[in-house]
Amino acid sequence: MSPSTPTAAPRTANFPRSFSKAYPVASRGEGVYLWDAPGNRYLDFSGSAAVNFVGHGDASIGRAMAEQAAHLEFAHTSQFTTALAEEFARELLEFAGEGFRGGCVFFTCGGSEAVESALKLGRQYQVEVGEAGRSAIVSRRQAYHGATLGALAVSGNKRRREMYLPMVRTFEQVAIPYRYRCAYDCADGCAACGERYADELAALLGRSGKDTAAFIFEPVSGATLGAAVPPAGYLKAVSDACARHGVLTIADEVMTGMGRTGRKFAVEHWDVHPDILVTAKGIASGYAPLGAVLATKKVVDALARGSGALVHGLTYNAHPVALAAGRAVLARIRKEGLVHAADSAPAGGARTAGANVKRELQRLAEHASVGDVRGMGLLWAVEFVAEKKTKQPFPAEQQFAARVAAAAFKRGVLVYPMQGCADGIAGDHLLLAPPAIISGEQIAWAVGQLSDAIKDVEASGA
Repeated sequence: MSPSTPTAAPRTANFPRSFSKAYPVASRGEGVYLWDAPGNRYLDFSGSAAVNFVGHGDASIGRAMAEQAAHLEFAHTSQFTTALAEEFARELLEFAGEGFRGGCVFFTCGGSEAVESALKLGRQYQVEVGEAGRSAIVSRRQAYHGATLGALAVSGNKRRREMYLPMVRTFEQVAIPYRYRCAYDCADGCAACGERYADELAALLGRSGKDTAAFIFEPVSGATLGAAVPPAGYLKAVSDACARHGVLTIADEVMTGMGRTGRKFAVEHWDVHPDILVTAKGIASGYAPLGAVLATKKVVDALARGSGALVHGLTYNAHPVALAAGRAVLARIRKEGLVHAADSAPAGGARTAGANVKRELQRLAEHASVGDVRGMGLLWAVEFVAEKKTKQPFPAEQQFAARVAAAAFKRGVLVYPMQGCADGIAGDHLLLAPPAIISGEQIAWAVGQLSDAIKDVEASGA
């Protein structure tokens, strides 16, 4: 069957993402594919918003969840811990590496909850060590950290944030490295501008560091800016600046963690060791709502030796069925070497999924509308422009990326369209984040269909 583009439909009881179109009814998933109710098949080239890393329809993960639900479906963390929570936390800290030895994990139901928890933990740490005046959270423009009000307050996505600004306390933000549209107009391919971006944070902390509790950052930008990889030296420099001023670092790895960039966590690419690390999405690969906050020994010790409790809690914190899914996903990531599979620049030039995606996506640069192809591992973006030489974005009302996504949908390929990368309003890109089990043949086919979808939209005009 040939997939059809979603169109407007009568309103239903289920609150949709948009009332302007109808959505196909997903019926099943297997491997890199999803099927709708009529039987149309779609290759999930976006990993369902960079969520699915191990593939759809893994029966062993489903069995682990069912067995846990039959044995113990829920126990509130104010009354019990579980063997599963203790074991999975230990395994996750081990997966994260030496920097988190002696730390602790706080489990949540997703990324926004995890970011909220991390922000509160960062504030409480400062209170515990006698720095109660520190309450500000510095973040970066054009970053995205979640939909809840605290996470939105430190985000830089104009479209998702603007309406709610009267409801939140906002803090200072610094520029985010964006090589394609570098603020410093680098002539060296942004080889040396990392220090200049880091200097912006250092200068801010020099003025208001005594008021600042933490600095939150995405190691590689997510949906809002689209897989923008920082210049060499940048993350190390901002980490050092925070350490000098007594400011905690919070790495938001909701999208980049659990192997997505070809490392267990993206900060490993730059040998950076955050005080707090947030992960979600890939931690359960979509099989259950799950997120986690990993805190270092320094942070945990401050609470344990101080007040003795985190002043924060969630009803479904460390939900047993969700943890069963996460533990089964982590076991599969390890057993099948999926972190290595995601590596786009493996030693010896191995033909990994990450390397294949990187190679195939370069073909798209030939299109007149494609200004930039960027990313690493299995997290990539394709940015569209109306004019390559000037990097002029398409007018926002043309919805260029959304039209490409719709054309790709017709061809059986799922991608993640976004707007606003250029200035918060204009600037179109697609985010691409397929599961690590994707084959070379599937990658080539998906990129070919995406290429044809771009041609369709280019030919259709404004």
